[in-house]
Amino acid sequence: MLTLSLRTKFLLSLVLISTLITTAVLLVVRYRVQLRVRADLTQALDTSIVTFDRLRQQREETLERSASLLAALPPLKALMTSEDSATIQDASATFWQLSGSQLFVLANRDGAIVAFHSATTPFPRAAAQQAIDRYVTSGDTRDWWFGGGRLFQVFLQPIAFGDPAAGNALGLLAVGYEVNDAVAEDVSRVAASEVGFAYDNTLVISTVDARYRAALATLVSGGEGRASAPHEVQLGDEAFLVNSVRISRDSAHAVTLTVLKSFDDATAFLRSLNRWIVAIGAAGVLAGSLLVFLVSTTFTRPLGRLVSGVKALEQGDYDFPLDERGGDEVATLTAAFNRMRHQLQATQRQLLETERMATIGRMANTISHDLRHPLTAIQAYAEFLEERELSDDKRKDFVQEIRIAVNRMLDEINQLLGFSHERQALQMLQGRLDEVVDRAIKTVKALPEFERIVITGQVGPECLAFFDPGKVERVLLNLLFNAAEAVSPEDGRIVVSGECVADGVHLRITDNGPGIPDAIVNTLFEPFISHGKQKGTGLGLTVVNNVMQQHGGDAVVEQTGPGGTTFRLHFPSQPVRAR
Repeated sequence: MLTLSLRTKFLLSLVLISTLITTAVLLVVRYRVQLRVRADLTQALDTSIVTFDRLRQQREETLERSASLLAALPPLKALMTSEDSATIQDASATFWQLSGSQLFVLANRDGAIVAFHSATTPFPRAAAQQAIDRYVTSGDTRDWWFGGGRLFQVFLQPIAFGDPAAGNALGLLAVGYEVNDAVAEDVSRVAASEVGFAYDNTLVISTVDARYRAALATLVSGGEGRASAPHEVQLGDEAFLVNSVRISRDSAHAVTLTVLKSFDDATAFLRSLNRWIVAIGAAGVLAGSLLVFLVSTTFTRPLGRLVSGVKALEQGDYDFPLDERGGDEVATLTAAFNRMRHQLQATQRQLLETERMATIGRMANTISHDLRHPLTAIQAYAEFLEERELSDDKRKDFVQEIRIAVNRMLDEINQLLGFSHERQALQMLQGRLDEVVDRAIKTVKALPEFERIVITGQVGPECLAFFDPGKVERVLLNLLFNAAEAVSPEDGRIVVSGECVADGVHLRITDNGPGIPDAIVNTLFEPFISHGKQKGTGLGLTVVNNVMQQHGGDAVVEQTGPGGTTFRLHFPSQPVRAR
C-alpha cells in the first residue's frame, strides 16, 4: 500500500492554495474597477458643486441688485415716510408683486416690521422679526430665513433718502425667495445630481426618491450634511456618493446643500462583471472543495480523530478509540499519544492510591493522637472507681473527670463528622449577625481557660444577611477558639467587628496574637493543617472555608504578623440557593 508522507500531503494542499490565489486575483480586479468608478463619481460630484456655486453667485448678485433697485424706488420711500403700519401694509402689496418674491417685509427705522407678505403657507412673523434683529446687529445684506418648515433666501436693503450711511434711514426692505420643489429641481438639473437643502442639520427639501428621504433626513441630522469631502453612504437599499457645501454666510445658522450621486446606478455595468467573477469563483471553489475532500480523507480525518482523543483525555476518558494504522507522521504521532495516555493513566492511579493512603494515615494519626489522652484519662479514673474505700465526693469528682473526657472525645468526633457532612442543605434565614456573634462569644468566655481573655463584639444590628445560624455560629466558634488559643492568657484581646459593604456584609475576627507562621499561611484552609495547638483535628479552618463557600461568600486571612491576625468573612447580599 502506498503511504504518503506529511510533506507530500501538504503538496496536495498547494492545489487548493492556487485556487484561492485565482479567486483573490479576480476580486482585486473587481476592487480596482470599483475604485476607478468611485474616483470618476467623486470628480463628477466636485464638478457639480463647482457648477452650482458659480450659478448661485450669479443668481445672488442678480437678486441683490433687484432688491437694491426696489429699495431705491421713490414711491416706496414716500410710503415709508408715512410711518403708519396699516397704510404701509396695504400699499406695499404693489411693491411685493413687483419684486416677484415669495416673502416681502418692510421694517421701520427702529427695526420693527410694518409690512409683511408671504405666499402660500404664512411664514412666521416672529421668525422674520428675529432675522431683522440679526441684520441690525450684523449688517449682512444676504441671509437665510427658516420657519414653519420653509426656507427662504433673503436679500435686505436699507431704505433711505440719499446715502444710507448719512443717517437718513427710512426703514428696511427684505425680499425672500423660497427654496421649494421647483428650485430644488432646477438645482438638480444644473448639478446633474440629486440634491437636498438643510438648515441647521434639518432637512428642508430634497429631490431624492421618497423612499430615501427619511434616511437622508437622519443622515443630515447626524451632522453628515456638514462633511467637506465626498463619502459613501447607504440610504435604504441603495448606495450614494455624497458631498455637501455650506451656502450661508451666517456663522450662527448653517444652510447646506447636499449633493448625491447614486453609486448603484453608476456601477450598473459592474453587475455583468460580478456575474462572471461569481461564476469563475464558484468553479474555483468547486475544484477546491474536491481537493479538500481528498485531503480530509487522507490527512485531516486522522488528525481530527487525534484531536478528539486529546479532548477526551482532557475530560478523563482514557479509552477513546484511536486508529494507529498507517505509516505516515500522523499515525506515528497517534501511536505515541496512545502510549502516553496509558502511562499517564497508570501513573494517575498510583498517585491516587498513594494520596488516599497518605490521607488515611494522616486521619488515623490525627484521630489516635487526639483521642489517646481522653481515653487514657477515662481508663485511669475508671480504675480509681474500682477502689471500694472511695468517698462519695471523691467518686463524684472521678465521674465528673470521666464525663469531661467523654465530652471532649464527642467534640472531636462531631467535628470530624461535621466535616464529612459539610454539603448538607443550608437552613437559610435572614437575620442579624450580631446575635450569632454574641452567642459565640458567650460560649467561648464560658470556658475557664479563656475567661481572662478580653473578647468584644462590635457588630451593629444593621448587619443583616441570609445565613444558616447554626453553621455560621460554628464558623465563629472555630475562629474564636483558634484566636483564644493563640493570644496570651494575661493580655489577650479578640475583637469581632462588622461592616456593611456594597455587595454584602464583612465580619472581621482580629486578635493580638503572634500571627500565622509563613510555613502554613498559604495552606491554612487545607485539611489537617495545624501549628502550635495541643488539641484539635486540623479541620477547623477547612470547615470554616467550606461553610462560607456554601453561603456564596469566602473566608480569607486579611492580615497577619507579629501584631496579630485578622480573618475576614464575606456574606453576600443575595441568598444562595440551598444545596
